[in-house]
Amino acid sequence: MPESYRDTILRLIQATPFEIDTEIEVGGRLPTLANSEFLTNKEQGNWAEQIALAAINEHSGEYRAVQYGRDDSISAGDPGFREFYAAYQEELNTVGKKPDILIYRRSDLPDNRPYDLDDTQFVQQAVAAIEVRSSSFLAQKYSSFMEIRTRDAESECMQIQRRILEEPYSGLLSQRRPHIYEMVRNATPDTFRELSFNLTNWSSTQQLRELTDLLRSLKEQMKILRTRAYLSITPKLEDLALVNRWIQNFGVRHYYMQVFFDKAYIIPFQEILEIASDSDNKGPIFSVERDKKNQGKTTIKIDVKAGREILGRIDMPERRSARKELERGRLLFYVTFQGGKGYLDQAVFLDEIINA
Repeated sequence: MPESYRDTILRLIQATPFEIDTEIEVGGRLPTLANSEFLTNKEQGNWAEQIALAAINEHSGEYRAVQYGRDDSISAGDPGFREFYAAYQEELNTVGKKPDILIYRRSDLPDNRPYDLDDTQFVQQAVAAIEVRSSSFLAQKYSSFMEIRTRDAESECMQIQRRILEEPYSGLLSQRRPHIYEMVRNATPDTFRELSFNLTNWSSTQQLRELTDLLRSLKEQMKILRTRAYLSITPKLEDLALVNRWIQNFGVRHYYMQVFFDKAYIIPFQEILEIASDSDNKGPIFSVERDKKNQGKTTIKIDVKAGREILGRIDMPERRSARKELERGRLLFYVTFQGGKGYLDQAVFLDEIINA
């Protein structure tokens, strides 16, 4: 008997090296105050979701995208936020993390009457579910920049290598640090990023000082090559457990869509788990980080190009300044996003989501 989607996801969750707690209970301190950056990010996330919804609905005659996840404008510091936050925590601990979008066959949606997204049976009829994430980058420009930076760093490494392997530096290094000499001698453009050695500050002669400077420069270029050079799809480790909970409840195939300001990529949740479970992928395809943008939570960052480009073009939105007045009279200024348009790749939509 073939393995069900629920069972596949649960097996992969349990096979990851991250010790994901499938019984996680979300809690924690109530946020007390929003800030301008949070409000801008929230507006950008809402814009990305609307871009995805509109692109699917405009370019797909047989299927319709329906907004599903929470769409509340309330934020920390607003009246009623405490009750809203408590209800959201309860939802995460029972239902799991709801995706932003559900996709249905238009023939499965009721005519001329509202549908009930709290109806478990109705939600289970969805063809797919999509979690939409936004990113403040132009993906094409970033990719071009990083390709040039990588090529330049590789070229610098090779030039430094040639100088080190010339006399008098070659003889000095092979005599004083033969293991470093062998590493440098055998390095190729593809392996410079893998080198690692401790730098010794030789200063007794001019030639040793020059050799030290060359090795220091080589380490600087190697550091550039080791820096993550790809834009990423970024599920938090905690979210993997909460997405799994939602899948176990509803059994609908789940996807992540990362929306940039010029294009968007999509990747199946199942593939995220498969990539993150293979240690050979760590570095080339994904990294595990904790950063400020994700509240310091452990986050898996997967190269967007491990997914597929589903919106090959996005027209830029208009940006407008807005303000929010808090209860005590404090003003927060932030940016809102209006307009813009995404262009769906029909073949990717059908291959990756509908016919997967």
